[in-house]
Amino acid sequence: MTPPPSLKTAMTPFPFSIAPEETVAAARALMDRHAIHHVPVAEEHRLLGIVTAHDLVGQPREGLVRDAFVSEVYAVELDAPLAEVLTTMAERHIGSAVVTRLGRIAGVFTWVDACRCLGAYLDEAFPRPSGDEAA
Repeated sequence: MTPPPSLKTAMTPFPFSIAPEETVAAARALMDRHAIHHVPVAEEHRLLGIVTAHDLVGQPREGLVRDAFVSEVYAVELDAPLAEVLTTMAERHIGSAVVTRLGRIAGVFTWVDACRCLGAYLDEAFPRPSGDEAA
């Protein structure tokens, strides 16, 4: 059996980010265009927080991201153990972790990434029978 995936291989690398002075409309457009729900908020490559699709519900389109984002973001270093990140996300009931390397945003790990990892693990650990074996 292969070793478990690392955070580096499981995360979405080089995520989009948004500045706090951008509008809510711009954040929604970014999320819609790229089919994402979590966007780090950064200024000059410095992580300030995260804005999610849920955070934008009820916000006026002309409002600013700075008034909608959450500054208490779960951020982890790139070499953090994946199992630890998954456990923390589950315990805190949060949908994402911003992955950093030397203080800069390197990726985002979301519940979608977690499901993708679990699916790959289950496919390897419990292979599906081929058409010949199922008969």
